[in-house]
Amino acid sequence: MRRRHRFDLAYDGTDFSGWAVQPGLRTVCGVLVDALSTVLREPVAVTVAGRTDAGVHATGQVAHADLPADLDPEWLVRRLARLLPPDVRVRAVRPVPDAFDARFGALRRHYRYRVATAPHGAEPLRARDTVAWPFPVDVDALNAASALLLGEHDFAAFCKRREGATTVRALQELRWSVDDERVVTAAVAADAFCHSMVRSLVGALLDVGRGRRALDWPAGLLRRGERASEVPVAPAHGLTLVAVDYPPDADLAARAEQTRHVRSPAVPPPPVNSA
Repeated sequence: MRRRHRFDLAYDGTDFSGWAVQPGLRTVCGVLVDALSTVLREPVAVTVAGRTDAGVHATGQVAHADLPADLDPEWLVRRLARLLPPDVRVRAVRPVPDAFDARFGALRRHYRYRVATAPHGAEPLRARDTVAWPFPVDVDALNAASALLLGEHDFAAFCKRREGATTVRALQELRWSVDDERVVTAAVAADAFCHSMVRSLVGALLDVGRGRRALDWPAGLLRRGERASEVPVAPAHGLTLVAVDYPPDADLAARAEQTRHVRSPAVPPPPVNSA
């Protein structure tokens, strides 16, 4: 007898070549699957909510696996704590309905991107998840430019295209704040993200924040049907997946089915007036 289980994970992505298993490389999924297979003495397949890139961190990653129905989740968490390396933690394991799908059942993913603007750079204890930015940043300009990007668009200009994959996404949140230590943080949420999308959005907006680009420049790129080579990709280590939202159990199957349908590109947005 098998039962689906949800995993809540956190990891420091610095020393990983991303989530997905790659031959000869250290990856989060590879380390997790090896540990699970050792503990359970059988092969284990894991499905994840967001396949983070090399160097990207997570405090709220979600995955699922079909495991023995009589498994004690708390026992598994304790065993994994002893076996996993210190840069990966399984915070919780719990049984979920069979309709739960960590990837296709997600409503939205939440990311944070941290930028230190103080002259001395990032604090030593945060240097692995915070990018040192040696330029002044206009947070009001960042938020004004970000607001123009919200909604469902074809984000091809900000994505590394993958064959057969859509670049249409619904960007639900993109806002910036600054704390007392002069760390500027971007809060980003969408139904899903295409490859390099968050880091490309951040890179483009930081160019606005430092005065190199006009407020309407990032939104104007939405009319492109392909990757914009002039968009800088922000460093990976400033990015962290912090949460994944799911619908109530009764709606899990419907959500997964809806997500599996490939969306056609949205109608290109009208020209954006300069601020």
